[in-house]
Amino acid sequence: MEYNQQLAILIKNALTEDIGDGDHSTLSTIDAAATGKAVLKIKEAGILAGVDVAEKILRFMQPDLIFTAFKKDGDVMVCGEIAFELQAKVLTILQCERLVLNCMQRMSGIATLTKQYTQKLIPYKTKLLDTRKTTPNFRLLEKEAVRIGGGLNHRFGLYDMIMLKDNHIDYCGGIEKAIKKAVAYVQQKKPELKIEVETRSLEDVKKVLAVAGSDDLPGRGAINRIMLDNFTPEQITAALTLIGGKFETEASGGINLNNIEIYAATGVDYISSGAIIHQARSLDLSLKAIVI
Repeated sequence: MEYNQQLAILIKNALTEDIGDGDHSTLSTIDAAATGKAVLKIKEAGILAGVDVAEKILRFMQPDLIFTAFKKDGDVMVCGEIAFELQAKVLTILQCERLVLNCMQRMSGIATLTKQYTQKLIPYKTKLLDTRKTTPNFRLLEKEAVRIGGGLNHRFGLYDMIMLKDNHIDYCGGIEKAIKKAVAYVQQKKPELKIEVETRSLEDVKKVLAVAGSDDLPGRGAINRIMLDNFTPEQITAALTLIGGKFETEASGGINLNNIEIYAATGVDYISSGAIIHQARSLDLSLKAIVI
């Protein structure tokens, strides 16, 4: 399912959750034909995200409203600016207000934090990835906010990539066995799936390299990326020497704004961070009425 289809489902479900059997505050006080204007006021500096989403939310309720954007997703924003103005039925504005703000405040916080990380990576080849550490039923927009902030989206869910993590490996009975079974599965079931293997030590890296290059592995060379989980920068450097550019590499675990450049300086291809989503703080925005 493509992005706009997923977004339409998210919007429909979110509005149903909020409105229920009716927005009785609005229905009891506002004439159904009344129209009005509103503006999205920025009350905190950061990276703006969710303007396109806000318009889609509002048009889901009223396709013919007038929406005028003054800023776009990814723009730097400062307190006092106006992101957009709309003219619509008052019922539309009031029923969509909280969903618009919840999405934009959350997305802007994620985009702002992501931008802080990606700015530190500018001198290096290393790219920033997000993770599946997301809010249930809101992953679509959290990952979109990462993209707006300059990061890259890793796998969206369990279905679009094979990632052999520690628990998979332990339950399966070892790294070698897990890799062989995963490669065989991909060949038989879904050839387009990429495979990433998590390693917890240099010894694990050696095992991956041995099995990925062995003659008895179906689909030799089918491993795409090696994750170096909770490695020190020195261990990553050693691992990269062993890997020798044969596979993509990803560093994960314990990496933050204070040490990300040290990890990037190793030359690792990717750094993944759940923190850019789950530690992001929502930014302050407000939707204010202008009575016509």
